[in-house]
Amino acid sequence: MSALTKETSPVPAPRPVDKVPARSGERRGEGVVLNAFSHGFLAVWALLIVLPLLWLVLSSFKTDAQIGASAFGWPQHWSLDVFTRAWDKGIGDYFLNTVIVLVFSVPLTMLFGSMAAYVLARYQFWGNRLLYYFFVAGAMFPVFLALVPLFFMVKRLDMLNTYQGLILVYVAYSLPFTVFFMHAFFRTLPTAVFEAAILDGASHSRTFFQVMLPMAKPGLLSVGIFNTLGQWNQFILPTVLMQPQSGDDPERYVLTQGLIQLQQQQGYATDLPVLFAGVTIAMVPMLVVYLSFQRQVQAGLTSATLK
Repeated sequence: MSALTKETSPVPAPRPVDKVPARSGERRGEGVVLNAFSHGFLAVWALLIVLPLLWLVLSSFKTDAQIGASAFGWPQHWSLDVFTRAWDKGIGDYFLNTVIVLVFSVPLTMLFGSMAAYVLARYQFWGNRLLYYFFVAGAMFPVFLALVPLFFMVKRLDMLNTYQGLILVYVAYSLPFTVFFMHAFFRTLPTAVFEAAILDGASHSRTFFQVMLPMAKPGLLSVGIFNTLGQWNQFILPTVLMQPQSGDDPERYVLTQGLIQLQQQQGYATDLPVLFAGVTIAMVPMLVVYLSFQRQVQAGLTSATLK
């Protein structure tokens, strides 16, 4: 009876749990708005870049009368004669001069820049960080402040209006960015491979050229494209250093100088289609290079952050 009549303690009822309102719909809506804004901004940005280039190419197929009548009209006759005229008026020589300079300046920049970046990234010695910050400071130094001393330095070396003078200046001008970029890339490469090569008896130069440099190929390709674009479009340095010093000196103008020279030669007898054709000739090679290697450039820019 005692067991039956024993009072049992009441079991407390569970407390109600506050329900959190679901916000998945709100977050989804915010994501849609953000994606629409970003895609719209990129679309506007692409139009701002593509439309002027398209207008430039189409204008090179027009005549002066058509350009004056309607700047945004469609060409009536498609002919490549204007490109031939532009090439004969000096664009061909300017194009060849630019190619000669870049064939030597870009590989030398990549060689010296990657070697300096590799040493600063893989070897610890006194003054390592000081040299690194020296290169970083060089990337931030305005080139306009160095034009006057640079002119007299190249003049004392008797290299004004020469290919070798402009090549050396291009290499020095592009080294800071190349070292800065490749230094970060070499630090992301696995140290175990470097140590294994050293333990196997490989020399420092062999380790660099046969082991580490092939592994840094994506970074080399990316910075090489940037150096090619920068040196191809350079104007202020060749304007200062590639001027004939006497009447007997040949003109070794590069493309950026040649386009200005082509415009000045026209005087009052304007031939706008020839000028547009010259700009198109200067623009197309860089577009082809970038479109051909855009995947490699993107891989090189992102690989350092993914490793």
